[in-house]
Amino acid sequence: MKVTDYFEKSPDQTHISFEVLPPLKGGSMQDIFDTLDPLMEFKPPFIDVTYHREEYIYNKRESGYYEKIAIRKRPGTVGICASIMHRYGVDAVPHLICGGFSVEETENALIDLNFLGINNVLALRGDARQFEDKFIPEPNGHKYAVDLVKQINNMNHSVYLDANIEKASPTEFCIGVAGYPEKHFESPNLDTDIQFTLDKVKAGASYIVTQMFYDNENFFRYVDACRAAGITVPIVPGLKPITRKYQLNSIPRKFFINMPEALVKEMMNADEKHVKTIGEEWCIQQSKELKARGVPCIHFYTMGDAKTTYKIASSL
Repeated sequence: MKVTDYFEKSPDQTHISFEVLPPLKGGSMQDIFDTLDPLMEFKPPFIDVTYHREEYIYNKRESGYYEKIAIRKRPGTVGICASIMHRYGVDAVPHLICGGFSVEETENALIDLNFLGINNVLALRGDARQFEDKFIPEPNGHKYAVDLVKQINNMNHSVYLDANIEKASPTEFCIGVAGYPEKHFESPNLDTDIQFTLDKVKAGASYIVTQMFYDNENFFRYVDACRAAGITVPIVPGLKPITRKYQLNSIPRKFFINMPEALVKEMMNADEKHVKTIGEEWCIQQSKELKARGVPCIHFYTMGDAKTTYKIASSL
């Protein structure tokens, strides 16, 4: 079932969904099950599984030179999606990124997903590699998420890279894309960023999931600006609770978002043992307000912390 079908079937309901990370290489599927088992009580209509491109490490050789080696720290997105659907009977949404894929490899990945009965994808550009100051696409790969959306949408209309294919079967992917209530850090301003999002919707995106945020007013202003720009697809807020004091610095540094002054002051003045409770309560209040405003779904970035996510979801 497509993500947007759930929203259309229950227009007055606020669903709860979750995002999980593949375990580090050497981990097991049980790590994912341990996170999701208690959360299935909330009947999520879909579960996102992130994708992580290869990174480079440098090993020093006996000669003194360094050898550049590509590694995948968190493989397994497609297999995890298949396991989730088999175990829980819910739809899995794999993240598909531009980085690390040529257009041919992207098409083959989509064909595999289609054969597995996975008909939802979240199309993202992806981040730059560590030690690279900007995103560098693969040779013959997509530079922007909008181009990835176009390729997926083409396959939905039986258009494959090989123009000589006869009687090609159309895929039925429901395409999600990312939104940024405080703008993507590479965009010059929010208006321009929303225009880029509109371009992705025009290219075939059916819904938007936002970057995490900690001030709901930023989300509400973002939705209003999107609607004014002509974006009519569902916009799903993404939330992640703060559980450690150091995250007041690390989250803004990594995700280029702001922290509300009231939240920062409360956490800075608290003992470390009370910080998690403060973060949970802040996220609970965010969730309740978002639900009261009628959002179609609240998407929680679990980061493997099932206990905290469970506590917040229970409040709804």
